[in-house]
Amino acid sequence: MKIAISLPDPVFQAAERFAKERGMARSQLVAEALEAYLAQHGAEAITAQLDQVYATQDSELDEAWTQVQSTLLQDEAW
Repeated sequence: MKIAISLPDPVFQAAERFAKERGMARSQLVAEALEAYLAQHGAEAITAQLDQVYATQDSELDEAWTQVQSTLLQDEAW
């Protein structure tokens, strides 16, 4: 799909240099940059949703589990 976008001159020039240095087409650079941006922000949305869930959950360990972990850690070779 073809699109037309406007970029500030410094961003365009930096992108041109970046693409040339790597021997890639400008379109490839823009496509890869958008994919990375969308993947990053998709991960951030998932993290935000998980944060909301965990904010409502009690994160304190039951006393019995605390004792079990303490006992097991004593047997670990540090």
